[in-house]
Amino acid sequence: MRIELRVCYHCLRGEHENEHKTAVTRDLVACAEVVKEHKDVIDLEDVHIRKVKEDEGDDGRPTALPAVAATIQNEGVAVSDTQLITMGENGYMLVYPNPQDALKVLAGNIDEISKVTRSDILPDLSPEGAEILSGAPLGGGPEAEHGGNPGAAHGGPAGGPGAGGPAQSQSDTDSAADDGPNTQ
Repeated sequence: MRIELRVCYHCLRGEHENEHKTAVTRDLVACAEVVKEHKDVIDLEDVHIRKVKEDEGDDGRPTALPAVAATIQNEGVAVSDTQLITMGENGYMLVYPNPQDALKVLAGNIDEISKVTRSDILPDLSPEGAEILSGAPLGGGPEAEHGGNPGAAHGGPAGGPGAGGPAQSQSDTDSAADDGPNTQ
């Protein structure tokens, strides 16, 4: 399994004056750095973190995985400035252009690492990142007062791509049975 996180360098530094995006971008990088540091624990081949700059010398190309998420804006193609790409051993790639989804996937990887190492390695997250992982709005009721769902804050989707691959349909499961265990 290989992972590449691409983020906007300027969002990371707070230059776009969007505090929420800056906080979530910093959380993404912090989580990706933890996953990179412990990648061998969950048999990840590579973890790349790419900080894309908005200048003529940086066209936003991938560092390691040749996939880019884009949208149509003002009748033109706009490359998503924040995206997480995962590639399993079978060559299939999953692209997460939504920062909230990317954070959940990275947190799921951290949860898997924590289970193996029996230590809490989740980095300190911003209130925005903690809200995304807990699923509870900030200041929103008893769950928020007590930290929300403790499993969600440290795991996100336990079945995320970094923790064993994407969900499979029945036909995928049948073909995977022929090849042995799913080791994405």
